[in-house]
Amino acid sequence: MKVLVVYYSTYGHVHKMAEAVAEGVKELDGAEVELRRVPETLPQDVLEKMGAVDAQKAFSHVPVCTVDELATADAIIFGTPTRFGNMCGQMRQFLDATGQLWADGSLVGKVGSVFTSTATQHGGQESTILTFHVTLLHHGFVVVGLPYAFQGQMRIDEITGGSPYGASTIAGGDGSRMPSENELEAARFQGKHVASIASKLAG
Repeated sequence: MKVLVVYYSTYGHVHKMAEAVAEGVKELDGAEVELRRVPETLPQDVLEKMGAVDAQKAFSHVPVCTVDELATADAIIFGTPTRFGNMCGQMRQFLDATGQLWADGSLVGKVGSVFTSTATQHGGQESTILTFHVTLLHHGFVVVGLPYAFQGQMRIDEITGGSPYGASTIAGGDGSRMPSENELEAARFQGKHVASIASKLAG
């Protein structure tokens, strides 16, 4: 049973969450997981001006995903930073190239799930995941979120991401805040939960 974690990360926050998601998948016996990045669409000089080049070197070893790889997985967990309450442009462009998969019904019945990152506490975490679900539903995915069985999303003793729609993290306006242990634990829970659902469907 194969799970793909397909994501885009600018400064490493979503990458850290993707690693935690993959750790969660591995907790399920018989589950295979692979990390994949979506193609970058910004020119190198723009990335340099954004100060993102050095940050991206930390995960440059992760292979770039091809559209055809999506059809080989039993479940796909997507990770995207938020751009004005929606998925980032890089992820949108990647998904917009999946028309042939849609026409062939190649993704129907697969498990799909989403996690995200925002700069601020209320920067569109839920809207990003929910609007991402629309694309997954058009492809026929079985959409899975982060159930309240993960009680870390109930805590009020700290500022934290996480909702029933999916794991999330808060990066801070300057990007200095990396995912907290609670947010990483949410990502692990989501990874294992998605793998469990996919395993039941495959069985």
